[in-house]
Amino acid sequence: MRKRVVVTGMGCISPVGNNVKDTWDALLAGKSGAGLITQFDASNHKTKFAAEVKNFDGVAFFGVKEARKLDRFAQLGLAAAHEALEQSGLKIDESNRDRIGIFIGSGIGGINIIIEQYELMKQRGPERVSPFLIPMMIPDSVAGNLAIRVGARGPNMSMATACATGTNALGEAAETIRRGAADVMIAGASEAAINSLAFAGMNTMTALSTRNDDYLHASRPFDKNRDGFMMGEGAGIMILESLEHAQARGANIICEFTGYGTSDDAHHISAPADNGAGAALSMKWALEDANFKPADIQYINAHGTSTQLNDKSETAAIKTVFGEQAYNIPVSSTKSMTGHLLGASGAVEAIVGALVIQQGVIPATINYETPDPACDLDYVPNQSRNAKVDAIMSNSFGFGGHNATLILSRYQ
Repeated sequence: MRKRVVVTGMGCISPVGNNVKDTWDALLAGKSGAGLITQFDASNHKTKFAAEVKNFDGVAFFGVKEARKLDRFAQLGLAAAHEALEQSGLKIDESNRDRIGIFIGSGIGGINIIIEQYELMKQRGPERVSPFLIPMMIPDSVAGNLAIRVGARGPNMSMATACATGTNALGEAAETIRRGAADVMIAGASEAAINSLAFAGMNTMTALSTRNDDYLHASRPFDKNRDGFMMGEGAGIMILESLEHAQARGANIICEFTGYGTSDDAHHISAPADNGAGAALSMKWALEDANFKPADIQYINAHGTSTQLNDKSETAAIKTVFGEQAYNIPVSSTKSMTGHLLGASGAVEAIVGALVIQQGVIPATINYETPDPACDLDYVPNQSRNAKVDAIMSNSFGFGGHNATLILSRYQ
């Protein structure tokens, strides 16, 4: 019999809050994290706004010496992990460190330090490149640095499945506990790619919204007039434990990690299939993994990016899996407020799902104004909704055709 896995701690930094409570309060209030870009000069770019993390001071958190050795994505990830560990009350020492692992991914990794050091090399030559460049740019720097900081010697890796990274990291971490390879996993993802090069690439793909004159309403998942996603940044970390381990140490159990499914579209490197076949597989397998029926799911946190293709495809996939029941399930996209945190989005959205179960409130999809005939589900438009929810599903889909779905449920 496989081990049950529960959630005992959560930490996040998002464009609407630098911890879990502030993020949750902002989401329930329908607050947008959008703003004009401050991290680089966007005057020559088609998109001039983003959902930036605000008032995060890496130097204050880590000290000058340590902050200089960490790319922004690593700083955000480590700060979120600190919050999650603190909430969990987990003490890591010689008696348990070999049974505590870390799976923290990033879709892109340390792209900011790559750009900075490349410019330095062009101007001043290769000998002036920082010896910290490589440790700072690699996507596993959060997982590695966290292990050093807390002394966890269990399974440790970083995965990169584009915008499905956070959900895959959580799912694979749960599987690691289920098979008995660890008692505790610190899992999630971090991303910070708001820079000139990334925006140039996304704009030439026509992936980003260009609603510069009305950026607070730019991210509008499932709305007929959506024109692309709003890039965000941030990190989400969960502490996952076997039920036995959590009970033995008297941990506060937030919810249960019940199901996980992952698949690939095998269709196109950046566009989803119209019928959402790969995404439907991911959801179907998550339900099977949880031993749930479609009617057991009472809320879906959608991938919901606000692109024409994704929102239509995801709606089709939900209808494929849930049939007529799809019309009875609230489906919302918190990306309407946070923007798209790329690899970190699924981890932050899993935290949202856990809070929906715990707090009994479903965040809205804001900026929903004009219904799209191809997107005809209940998207919880513009106003959060009170509801007793015992089980949620969260979807994440990424470039490369990656699909990942998790199910969280009330612990009982």
